[in-house]
Amino acid sequence: MKVSYFPGCTLKNKAKILDVYARRCAEVLGVTLEEIDNWQCCGGVFTSKDEPGSKLSSVRALKFAFEKSQPLVSVCSACHNVLKQTNHLMQSDEAFCTKVNRYMAEDSAYDGSTQVYHYLELLRDVVGFDKIREAVVNPLKGRKIAPYYGCLLLRPSSVMQMDDPENPTIFEDLLRALGAEVVVSSMRNECCGGYVTMEKPEFAKKKSLDITSNMQAMGADMIATACPLCKYNLDKNSDAIPTVYFTELLAEALGVKEECDNA
Repeated sequence: MKVSYFPGCTLKNKAKILDVYARRCAEVLGVTLEEIDNWQCCGGVFTSKDEPGSKLSSVRALKFAFEKSQPLVSVCSACHNVLKQTNHLMQSDEAFCTKVNRYMAEDSAYDGSTQVYHYLELLRDVVGFDKIREAVVNPLKGRKIAPYYGCLLLRPSSVMQMDDPENPTIFEDLLRALGAEVVVSSMRNECCGGYVTMEKPEFAKKKSLDITSNMQAMGADMIATACPLCKYNLDKNSDAIPTVYFTELLAEALGVKEECDNA
């Protein structure tokens, strides 16, 4: 199976390993991530609905996937949130959709028809956790891992629709399929404070420490995340237990981590 793939800026620099593991693991599981042509920043630094120009890069990516009759997949939590919310606006807000298509001035308009998946959803809804369980060659036995969703994968829940925003299970189910012992923390869907780490560093630090301390107290050996900003913030503000990308754990369980690390 082939899908269109939006890597995003961070996965091309500070979070390269998140991208490398994701691509190789997808191949093992029978999915090819085809990077879209000439992608640009998703526009995550802009959040205003009133400025359609800030959404054009996301719409171009969505339209590219639509024209290839493929779903659009991303791994970065922030990129996925922007792509999904932008697609929802194109579906539900006629005025916004009209403005964006006028900005783009292309032969055909885009109406929000692309299926947008986060990589976790791709694993659950397309590949299937049973197939992943069968593909595991190095089970993560004895590893006590706390999944950390953060804000962006689950909210706003009416748009993201990945899982129950208060009691999600997708991350936990993946880790169990990999053979890990899952530590379910009440802090797993709390904000880490990453978006205010520059203007309110002490607040961001407290938020991060609350999360890592809670997960460590519950017996976790490590934290798994999909978000580069969350990983940065948790690593920066606490060294109690390590935070790793979920794709690294997937690569380890599928037996391709060393291959990726040496690439």
